[in-house]
Amino acid sequence: MKLAIALLACVAVVAATNYHHTHDIKVADKVFLMRQKFLFEIVYRVEDPLMFEEHIATGKQFHFEKQHYTHFDLYMEKFHEAHKAHALLPKGEFFGALVKHHAKQARGLFNYFYYARDWETFKANVAFARMHFNEGMFVYALTLAVIHRADFQGLALPAIHEIFPQFFFNSKFVMEAEKFDYEMWMKTSLYEKEYLDVYHKIPTFSDGQGMGHGHGKTQGHGFGSLYQSSDYMYMKDFKTWQWWKLMGLGEHWYSDSNYILRENIHEFNVASSSATMLKDVKKFYMPVDYSRDLHLYNEESKLSYFTEDLGWNSYWYYLNMDYSFFLDGKTFGLQNDRRGEWWLYNVHQLLSRYHMERLSHGLGEIPQFSWFHQIEMGYDPQLIYYNGIGYSYRKNYYELETYGNFEMLDKITGFQQRIHSIIDSGYYQTTDGHMIDLRQPESIEIIGNMLQGNVDAMDNMFFQFWYMLAHMYFADTHYYQMEVYPNVMLNFETMMRDPMFYMFYKSIAQVYFQFMHHLPKYTKEQLLMPGVTLKHVEVSELVTYFDLVDFDVTNMLNGKMIFHEGQFLWDKSLFARQMRLNHKRFTYTYTIDSARDEQVVIRAFLGPKFDEFGRMISLADNRLNFMEIDEFTYTLKTGSNLITRKSTDFAWTVKDRTTYTELYYHTMMAIDGKYDYPMDLTEPHCGFPDRLVLPMGWKKGMPMQMFFMVVPYMAPKHEQFSTFDYSYSCGIGSGARHVDSLPFGYPFDREINEYEFYVPNMYFKDVTIYHADTMEKYHNYKEYSNYGHFDYSFFNDYYTKNFKL
Repeated sequence: MKLAIALLACVAVVAATNYHHTHDIKVADKVFLMRQKFLFEIVYRVEDPLMFEEHIATGKQFHFEKQHYTHFDLYMEKFHEAHKAHALLPKGEFFGALVKHHAKQARGLFNYFYYARDWETFKANVAFARMHFNEGMFVYALTLAVIHRADFQGLALPAIHEIFPQFFFNSKFVMEAEKFDYEMWMKTSLYEKEYLDVYHKIPTFSDGQGMGHGHGKTQGHGFGSLYQSSDYMYMKDFKTWQWWKLMGLGEHWYSDSNYILRENIHEFNVASSSATMLKDVKKFYMPVDYSRDLHLYNEESKLSYFTEDLGWNSYWYYLNMDYSFFLDGKTFGLQNDRRGEWWLYNVHQLLSRYHMERLSHGLGEIPQFSWFHQIEMGYDPQLIYYNGIGYSYRKNYYELETYGNFEMLDKITGFQQRIHSIIDSGYYQTTDGHMIDLRQPESIEIIGNMLQGNVDAMDNMFFQFWYMLAHMYFADTHYYQMEVYPNVMLNFETMMRDPMFYMFYKSIAQVYFQFMHHLPKYTKEQLLMPGVTLKHVEVSELVTYFDLVDFDVTNMLNGKMIFHEGQFLWDKSLFARQMRLNHKRFTYTYTIDSARDEQVVIRAFLGPKFDEFGRMISLADNRLNFMEIDEFTYTLKTGSNLITRKSTDFAWTVKDRTTYTELYYHTMMAIDGKYDYPMDLTEPHCGFPDRLVLPMGWKKGMPMQMFFMVVPYMAPKHEQFSTFDYSYSCGIGSGARHVDSLPFGYPFDREINEYEFYVPNMYFKDVTIYHADTMEKYHNYKEYSNYGHFDYSFFNDYYTKNFKL
């Protein structure tokens, strides 16, 4: 996959390293810290009334007057008119970013935030909107403004799953979190241990007798002849990520005086600063599951740990925030990033990654999508909106055309027929008579804009709204409907949970493939890099496993907020403790011979070797399944070059983000002068989760293959004009996010002639991905003496010894 953060364009011409170590880290000043404090506090418990007195005073008035803005447009006027007429989406109602009327109002609110002439205007508008406008719309507009305002570089909001945990965790967990009461929990904990001591007492079995409880026995026929009194029987759940059962825990709240669990645990929790800051915070965690196929059983439920992964869903959400469909490329610089091609390539790469995860479970190709055939796989998200309304579900073998909204369906299918037709014809004539040649490689930008339905699409009358209408149709939402039922397909942060998402977006990716079909195949001369031979690549062992993580869900607290001398005391935090996919750190070492000193780009891809039936896939077909996992610049020296690359060096991936609780405490300590706040304190929002680079392996080993290629360095068109600091910025609109100017996915972007394809600067490598069972030690009750308590040695021992490289 191409890079998802800005580092690669600026990577030094020596072996690239992680961005944390390539720059002198800047420290935030007092002005920055006060702004960061405001942003953290304004979204705290966002569905509840604002309780910060200083922000309430700030938000007494919303500035609608034109003189407060650098630009004032029709959307801002319409928003003001709707506000005066009390026609805005009410507070507490479901907000869908892909509901037509919701999107128009969100665009107007965003413009008021984005075009505010100064911080004071912005701050007043945000505080007012927090108190009086719809919560979902408010967070959506604010997120866009923080990402895209040039004067906000380095400022950050909490992760979207920390602002709205309801969009990422099942309704059972959400209800438990929202009714959490510390006083009641304290009372319960007084008698809980005594209760559990009885509850977990091992039954006694004896010959000729029934089951005995405690020291007594019951008479009758039973299982006594099968078990001895010292035996313990455990029925292992078929979904291994229900880890708490193996440790003897339940789905309720536990006090945690230890550290916050996460992948990069040793970077934060061992540091004395983090431990000191959080020493007075009462931390509570609750085990949480993924969605269960209670009523809608189908094979897709095997993948719920992946499709409902927070990092997986957050990546898609932030991609669509960075390149929002209603932001024009010229004003926001998005055309510098090749926004249409980049969005479309991301769709392709995410589908490739999903396909590899399917193969690891014996599933095959993503099913084809049709508006006129049944959708075999139903889906119940088991989510609940913060207003208490549950998300709608789809039964198995659902027929989309039965909605009866044939006018909307005709518009959607008409667009799809139209774009297939113009690609096959090779040209497009706009409404003003302008002819566009669709046989040029750069025309993929036009196709990408059309498929995303963004404002840069040619002929907005035909192409801009099809994408939105398609998602509205999935949710049974009509053109002018304002109040709609929650549906996962109406918001970017939830839609990837649904198996139908991948089917529908596969139909979008097929347009991309259709366009590439008409471009000439690369010749040997185009692929060859004279004087460079990629002789060998050594890859270390590839191992996946499930680890545990704590996600900050403090925003769902409903207890009384405590203030001391006007300052908020963050004294309690809630965490969702969940099992998720991860991989052992790995390396690969290149051996490259070069006839001269030369700057190059080195690419690495991962793809399947066999299909679900064990048949080898031809390269001509398999090129669509490869995912680009690394790309970096390097200066080859004359002779032999030995280059070692670690998985932690991948610049497009990120580790776990710093939690909301920690960020707020770091900010407050820095304001008090007790801490130097580094600008890169948390990971960039736009990075892909490092832990999801590899698909889940097999215990015996899952055969895969890697592809490596060395190509000449071709600088991005806008690199010389870039001024962003990649240690804390994603560089959206800079034109320097990508490592070079070659097409995304090169050389797999075009169809392959295998007689011409293989050249010395390429290398294929067969690899095997193994899977380690991190919960194996808990399968035997006798080996885990601390049953009924969480085992903190899970990280301290097993992870440290086996999975650190």
